[in-house]
Amino acid sequence: MLTGIPLRPLVLLLLALVPFSIALASPLPTPKGTVLLTLSGDIANANVGDEAHFDRAMLQALPTRVIETHTPWHRDRGRYEGPLVRALLEAVGADDVEQVRIRALNHYEAEVPVSDFRRHDVILAMTRDGESLTIREYGPLFVLYPFDEHPELLTEAIRFRSVWHVEQIIVP
Repeated sequence: MLTGIPLRPLVLLLLALVPFSIALASPLPTPKGTVLLTLSGDIANANVGDEAHFDRAMLQALPTRVIETHTPWHRDRGRYEGPLVRALLEAVGADDVEQVRIRALNHYEAEVPVSDFRRHDVILAMTRDGESLTIREYGPLFVLYPFDEHPELLTEAIRFRSVWHVEQIIVP
């Protein structure tokens, strides 16, 4: 007994309410701005049906990183910033996956091993030199590896995984 209340009925009541409260709680906020990215497939946390939609503010709220690097597509070094892809996967509950499929606006797709995101600080670049990436500049989202920090990443395989114009990540 707890101050005159039988403990067993109280515990049973609390256990009965847990699934109800979990159902009411949304693991991800609903985007308020234009959706830049959709994650679908085997994810635990969704905010629109069975998908996770992210606007710019939601992506900026994730753990981010700055990468100062040259790329195979630019003449000069740039300062790129965006959320870590591994943080994005954690946010949607895609914990035990081995690879994801990243799709661009033009429907180009690349299979990317999740080990890349664990081994290197791969980001979804949203800005270059402080300016938002436009479609003309590989945006609005660009999978970017830290090429200058790890010159061994300058391979054909990694170039194909460095998807620009990203709109969707599919978790098989």
